[in-house]
Amino acid sequence: MVLAAKIVPGSSGRTRICGLLDGMLKVKVSAPPEKGKANECLLKFLSKELGVKKNAMSLISGKTSPVKQVRIVGLSADALLKKLNLTGQDVRE
Repeated sequence: MVLAAKIVPGSSGRTRICGLLDGMLKVKVSAPPEKGKANECLLKFLSKELGVKKNAMSLISGKTSPVKQVRIVGLSADALLKKLNLTGQDVRE
């Protein structure tokens, strides 16, 4: 499945989900937007929140953009929705 996310890097405090924005998951990450640190922080955070191994996730687009698409292997859309408290229209398989 693929999850669309809008990332706000360099946020003070801890990495956290801030809700939805235009059908995408909005995540504030504590890492700065340099040398892929924010991307790594996002994948590590989502891995922990979703209960999947980090190597089961990959960034498929948006490496240098705040809008990213993350492929998650081994997790159904229903399971993702339950873990993140989202609705069916927010993700696509």
